[in-house]
Amino acid sequence: MKPAPFAYLRPATLEDALAALAGQQGAKVLAGGQSLVPLLSMRLAAPSTLVDINALPDLGHVTVTGDGDGAGDGVRIGALARHAEVLASAEAAASQPLLAMALSHVAHPTIRNRGTTVGSLVHADAAAEMPMVLRLLEGSVDVASVRGRRTIPAAELFAGPLESTLAHDEIAVEAFFPALAPGAGVAFQEIARRHGDYALVGVAAHVETEGGEVTRARVGFVSVSDVPVVVDVTGAAQDPEGDPAGAALAELEPADDIHATSAYRAHLVKVLTPRVLADAVHHARQRSAQGKSA
Repeated sequence: MKPAPFAYLRPATLEDALAALAGQQGAKVLAGGQSLVPLLSMRLAAPSTLVDINALPDLGHVTVTGDGDGAGDGVRIGALARHAEVLASAEAAASQPLLAMALSHVAHPTIRNRGTTVGSLVHADAAAEMPMVLRLLEGSVDVASVRGRRTIPAAELFAGPLESTLAHDEIAVEAFFPALAPGAGVAFQEIARRHGDYALVGVAAHVETEGGEVTRARVGFVSVSDVPVVVDVTGAAQDPEGDPAGAALAELEPADDIHATSAYRAHLVKVLTPRVLADAVHHARQRSAQGKSA
């Protein structure tokens, strides 16, 4: 199938791109295109205009700020930074290790070489890794329009299946992933039919510890619900007899689709959640020990 007819614009400045979006209610932004182009080809999307932002300057950065001790420390990723560029950044991985853990599971190298991390976030696919990672880490996305610039916290970014809270005339220009704080740890695992395929279920954990004991534990899930979901399982993680997977499933609604049944997804949640939590706790304690010996 071929895409429906559309106009094509390739502005040279952000101001021109924003003006083009403001003047076209049915316009769509094209960055990496790894999500949008298939939708166009299947006519699941039929924009009046494509606004190609690949010629815009200063949006391809992967920048690390601070050493992890401050509230504003972390990794800032521009709208045109490719998955492969973020994955290849040793500085980004050192600041927030969950980025590399999750990005290594995103599709295949060819797609990572073209697809953008920010584009994946605003596509808001609950079967994709990065929207869940942003929400688990309590990050944010900066968006711009002719009206100005605003920051959307991850908890407010995902409105529904494949739907973000960006207005039609806004461009996501940068995402912020907070650095991993001292005493914290992360881990990630997913099950897919083949490495690089969409996950049947993916699980990430972020824990905070003090003196080696868990003070906060949160778990995020890929391909379980229709939006990225994060569940606080601190109580279950602190209790030696606790059931963090059960606590998570109490807030999840695994769904059937052509890839897996809801029962199988629930089973994977039960298997992966304690494993990933244990890995995250081990990571936190390992980092604390390394910090003391440094």
